[in-house]
Amino acid sequence: MATGSAAPAAAPASGTAEDPRRWLVLAVICIAYLTVGLDLTVVNLALPSAQKALHFSDADRQWIVTAYALAFGSLLLFMGRLSDLIGRKTTFLIGVSGFAVASAIGGAAGSFGMLVTARALQGAFAAMLAPSCLSLLATTFTDPKEKAKAFGAFSGVAATGSALGLIVGGALTSALNWRWCLYINLVFAAIALVGGLLLMKSQPKAGARMDVLGVLLASGGMFGVVYALSNAAEKSWSTPSTWATLVASGVLLIAFVAWQARAAHPLLPLRILLDRNRGGAYLTVLFVGTGMFGIMLFLVYYMQDNLGYSAIKSGLALLPMIVCTTVGAGAGAAKLMPKLGPKPLISGGMVLSALAMAWLTRIDTNSGYASHLLGPLMVAGIGFGLIYAAALGTGTSGVQPQDASMASASVNTGQQLGGAIGTALLNTIAATATTNWLGDHAHGKPSAQQLQLASVHGYTTVFWWCTAIFAAGAVITGLLLRNGPLPTPAHAPAGDASGQAAAAHS
Repeated sequence: MATGSAAPAAAPASGTAEDPRRWLVLAVICIAYLTVGLDLTVVNLALPSAQKALHFSDADRQWIVTAYALAFGSLLLFMGRLSDLIGRKTTFLIGVSGFAVASAIGGAAGSFGMLVTARALQGAFAAMLAPSCLSLLATTFTDPKEKAKAFGAFSGVAATGSALGLIVGGALTSALNWRWCLYINLVFAAIALVGGLLLMKSQPKAGARMDVLGVLLASGGMFGVVYALSNAAEKSWSTPSTWATLVASGVLLIAFVAWQARAAHPLLPLRILLDRNRGGAYLTVLFVGTGMFGIMLFLVYYMQDNLGYSAIKSGLALLPMIVCTTVGAGAGAAKLMPKLGPKPLISGGMVLSALAMAWLTRIDTNSGYASHLLGPLMVAGIGFGLIYAAALGTGTSGVQPQDASMASASVNTGQQLGGAIGTALLNTIAATATTNWLGDHAHGKPSAQQLQLASVHGYTTVFWWCTAIFAAGAVITGLLLRNGPLPTPAHAPAGDASGQAAAAHS
């Protein structure tokens, strides 16, 4: 996020600070991105009903989630460069339209195969939509104060979308049926599509070229990572398919980095990643994407399986966290980020998130919501808000115009990888801790009370690991990020040519 002035002629074509429609454009971007965020979790609560209606097995059920994650994670970098090639507005409109069509197909699915295909298509169009949203935001607002406010609003949406998905999914599944968890996307997509057509200005193409070999290496490597982690989450880390796929994907990604260093027109120019602030932002979303699943997954399990909450009640229980996240993101981006820069917000947000996770380790089989859950949820919400407020703006700051979409795609890639790692790693930790507790305390067939105690032990073990993840994130990002506000063109660090060249455009 540039904080310096820019000549009027250098203002991006997507909008200027004087365009009265820029705040409406922000609303359209937030609605579109909310659709992607909701879809990460809204379908999860509908899976039992969909399984019963379409008669697929428990083993097949994982593919409703995995198909979306594989397409989304593996295509993000390719779609980010495509956005630069054909224009961000065009990519946005195609992404919204395609996502709506895929959602309609999924909602009308009469078979397991049709539903999985629709979910894969949703993931592909989400990979097109997500980077274009963030890059449009970064180029629509040119005034530093307004840009800070805009990123605050967007950060709140980005940080709370998955939690809102749990609320919406529970409500729709309970009140209507599972198909509405997909049909609801049509409402958001229609608003975003009409708003994009009417409000967004066409942008000149960035002049980038497609790195075909880079696309193949990056997409293959990302596909392998997400597939291996999804396989580990459902089966085991020790299965040959998990490790073989991880090794193969690692080789592809190493080859991708080596190729990017010598390619004439690299898919992901290394200058985007090697800037300390941007690199720290991408690591930030990786850490928070991993640790957030302690709440998004295991706290929800605990509320439903141990405390007896319904799907809608467990979703509503997360509302205080959503409110605090929105407040934290708004205050962080608009008030603190321009003065302090990203380092104290990200490190402080990580510390707050770690404290919240440690606080959650106090739960037992009969914990009360007000006494054991409300406080940690509010603290975590403020932490998440501060983190996203700083990370999203920093991840797209100071890049050349032709790299804006790739910087945005890198943010989304970090978040997607973090979610995949969090699901796989924390599932394994919870299962192992639960099994070990039963082995130490249950002799013969465990009682219902012992099963409850064992599951709570698994959850608290996960929360301790999440505490460690956020604490490590606080230390690592604190060492990597620079002190002070993000540089302006006149005060860019020596050698940061990309920041100096692009600040007037961002």
